[in-house]
Formats: sequence, C-alpha cells, structure tokens
Amino acid sequence: MSEAVLKDFPSLFSLKGKVAVVTGGSRGLGLHAASAFLQAGAAKVFISSRKAKACEEAVKALRAQPNLAAGAEIISVPADSATLAGVKHLLAEVSKHTDHVDILFANAGATWGAPFDKHPDEAFAKVMDLNVRGVFNAIREFTPLLEKRGSVRDPSRVIITSSVAGLGLGTLGEHGTYGYSASKAAVLHLGRNLAVELGPRHITVNSLCPGFFPSKMSNGLMEMTGGADQLAKANPMQRLGEAEDIAGAVVYLASRAGAHVNGEAIAVDGGSLWQRGELNPASKL
Repeated sequence: MSEAVLKDFPSLFSLKGKVAVVTGGSRGLGLHAASAFLQAGAAKVFISSRKAKACEEAVKALRAQPNLAAGAEIISVPADSATLAGVKHLLAEVSKHTDHVDILFANAGATWGAPFDKHPDEAFAKVMDLNVRGVFNAIREFTPLLEKRGSVRDPSRVIITSSVAGLGLGTLGEHGTYGYSASKAAVLHLGRNLAVELGPRHITVNSLCPGFFPSKMSNGLMEMTGGADQLAKANPMQRLGEAEDIAGAVVYLASRAGAHVNGEAIAVDGGSLWQRGELNPASKL
C-alpha cells in the first residue's frame, strides 16, 4: 500500500528553479509557454525571436504576469533560429547567463500558403529551414547545456512545436501549406529519433501538435479557411485553442509530472484531427 502513496504531489507540476529557453517566444504559443514556465516557478527564461523589439516587448509583458518566483529573470536574446549562425549566437548569449538549461522549447516556426501549381521553391525552403533544420540545430547545439543537470529522475526537457498538420492533412487547395505540413511531419519524426538518442543522456524529447490557436501566424489562414467562428463551431469542443491549453501541456511535459514521457506527440486541438469531411475546415489545418 505504501508504494501507491504519492510523496510530494504539490511539487509534481512545479518548475521551481528551472532555466528555460524559448525560441519563437515573442508571441503566440511561445509567449504562452514562457508565461506558463514562469508562473510554474522557473527562475530564468530566455525569450528569443528574430526581432529585438518583439523580444523586448515580450519580456515587458512577461514581467507584468502574476505569480513570478522571487528574483525570476526574463532575458531577451534576439536570434534567427533558421540559420546555424543564429542558433550559435543564441547559445553564446544564453551561456553568458547560465551554465545549464533545463528546458528547451523549440517553438520558432513559419508557414506559407499558395496553390500547388504556383508554390514557390524559395517559400518551401524557408519553411523547412526554420521548422526542421532550425529545430535540429537548436537541439544539437544546446545539448551540452541540457546534459549538465539532467538525471534519471529529473531529465532535462526538449519540447518541439509541431502541428496536427504533421499528423494528418494540412491545408490544401488555394492556400495550400505544403511545406508547413511536410515540415511538421518531419519534425515529429525527428523528435522520436532524438528521444531515443538523447534519453540515455537524461534528456527527453516530446512534441506538441496544436490545432488552431489565434495568433499572428495563424489568423490569416483562419480567415482564408472560413474564419475563427466557423472553425470553432466545427471543432468537437466548439472552440479554438486558448493560452491555458498550451500552458498546461508544456508545464506537464516540463515538470516531474512528465518525467517519464519521451518520444511522444500530444495533440492539443480539441479533437479536430479526428473529424474529416469537406464541410469541416478544422480538419484542414
């Protein structure tokens, strides 16, 4: 009977003292995740995206959040995660402030919509560079810092932002997101391989597969595929994703609660992946 008793449930979802790096952290899902890390007790969170102004604005907004740990640091590090030079710059800047990283949220991403017959090669390449190569480069370069404090019971964490478009059909037709869908499927498989590669180094690698969440990147596509209201009605849960939905998922994966989860892809989409049919635009993310 004693083996069934949880010894320290109150701290199961705590990130007290943790150090996190969030790429694509200046807006959308990255910003929601950064807020969640901080409110769960993280001691230091690095916010990175291409534009310095966006990073600074995100840091300002995060500092105004409630529930921050005493002395919590939020640090802006502008960097282009699509290039190896940008990733190395991010690593160098982070290393000025810490000798270890507990959580890497590889969230930076891009999309492009165009008809199949006119889909530009340069657009496909841009999306793949950031969504796949950029993720691989970030994980590889940050692994030495992630290894520093990872242990059997408390491994360091890599969380990759994929998409339900990587699990099934993406958006087709006039606004086809062929490169995006392919990149999100590729990064899922990358995550599974790295989970096995890095598990023995005490690093877990898991992926989140969001459905539609209102954000700067997704708002345009939502409008072109029926609008937010129509997409919400088509979802089994009758709504789109909200900040708390992504916050709960990342804290679960980053905390002791998710310490034995590795190589998984968690859909956060209200079940829209399982709905099919021409009348359901939510099935075409």
